[in-house]
Amino acid sequence: MKTYLISLFSPDGPPPADLDLDAVMADLEVVNADIRAAGGWVFAGGLGDQSSATTIRRQRRSPDAVVTDGPFVEAKEHLGGLSIVRSDDYDVVLGWAERIAGATGLPVEVRPFQGEDEPGQAPTDR
Repeated sequence: MKTYLISLFSPDGPPPADLDLDAVMADLEVVNADIRAAGGWVFAGGLGDQSSATTIRRQRRSPDAVVTDGPFVEAKEHLGGLSIVRSDDYDVVLGWAERIAGATGLPVEVRPFQGEDEPGQAPTDR
């Protein structure tokens, strides 16, 4: 099985006042339950506010690192949550991602992990 990252992108700032977050989470849990039932569940979770990020930069093989509060990239959207899923069928993963986008109303990106070009192949060691 291949492993995929489903990324959810959140707009900056607080959620809209009219957003029923409990309903969003309930809808999302229905999708997650279906992924679990299909045997594709690995992990999922929401991320803390963008302001809680710390960026670390270090040149390759340099002993010195620069640590900065906050995200490195300035953008109107940021990574807000993620799911790690496994499937032999990319269309199934795209279906799950579409349902996650529908449940949250957020843009979603699907990316395979490197080193899993063949079904059943383990990720390449780094």
